Amino acid sequence: MARHHHLYQRAVYYDVVFDRDVKREVDFISALCQKHMGHPLRSVLDVACGPGYHARAYARRGIPAIGLDLRPEMTDLAREKDAAEGLTLTWIAQDMRDFVLETPVDAAFIMFDGLDALIDNDDLIAHFQATARNLTPGGLYLIDLTHPREVSLTNYYPFRYHGERDGVVVDLIWATNNPVVDPVTHVAHTTLEMRVDDHGKQIVIEDEADERFLSAQEVALLARLSCALDVVGWYGDFDLAQPLDATPDSKRMLAVLQRRD
Repeated sequence: MARHHHLYQRAVYYDVVFDRDVKREVDFISALCQKHMGHPLRSVLDVACGPGYHARAYARRGIPAIGLDLRPEMTDLAREKDAAEGLTLTWIAQDMRDFVLETPVDAAFIMFDGLDALIDNDDLIAHFQATARNLTPGGLYLIDLTHPREVSLTNYYPFRYHGERDGVVVDLIWATNNPVVDPVTHVAHTTLEMRVDDHGKQIVIEDEADERFLSAQEVALLARLSCALDVVGWYGDFDLAQPLDATPDSKRMLAVLQRRD
């Protein structure tokens, strides 16, 4: 598994850039469960959760939520945020290829391209199997990936992110090396640069990692090979009325997988 460790160790700076309102995404996940499971959502798992924006949004609604991330710096920050809000969640610093929850959940989700850290087929199959083991019967797994028009075998240009909070300014440039995606493995070696102004102190953080770009058919085939999950829907945005297609309204590539029973 490949990760941008230097970036994710700086959880506070990461949070300045990426903290955001996730209500629309959370509403969409809840609607998926009602549609595909036939009952309201009762518990969730936020995979590769970072500071746990989605898990915390569910906890505010009174729904039991668990956050899982490889980096303890992220789960430690999530706990600090819980304390500030008076929320109670479960945070686990474990590998998403092999984990066990005390109680299965109705839905799991991995947002904002968190799946691209799994760069070979065996890792992806192991992750699908681990996720399915921790779902209730008929439970759902939502995978959020960049739309292919934004990143493909021939197109991967830099992404820029900016955030400011309490005297800290963070600019993140992703894919500073104009990565080339290998046509066989669909893996690109990607570098990034985070520039921080922390109350006048200038910090530059550089990082690199491999990333795997998955097509819709690869997701479906690997899910089938896991013998644990099946694809039950594709969406192009956090909207049940928006299919995954090539129109401008299709902004993300969202796969909905369901536990095979």
